[in-house]
Amino acid sequence: MSGRPVKRSLTLRGHRTSVSLEDAFWRAFVDIAAADEKTINGLAAEIDARRDDIGLASAIRLFVLRRLQSALPVSEAKSHE
Repeated sequence: MSGRPVKRSLTLRGHRTSVSLEDAFWRAFVDIAAADEKTINGLAAEIDARRDDIGLASAIRLFVLRRLQSALPVSEAKSHE
């Protein structure tokens, strides 16, 4: 498994764009989209609409991180704060 980001293509509101994400983040992003019964483009558009002044790739990474953290048992999540 490479830790290097790989450029991935997405379509947001009819416009093609790309993000560079590491394989682990991309796989988790795809898995979350499937679990939520959303397309990766649809989920990316939701994240894009809510991001502040950070890049889309960073916003996706933070979304994945927060989602995975929310799945941790409370005692484990608290110990990492």
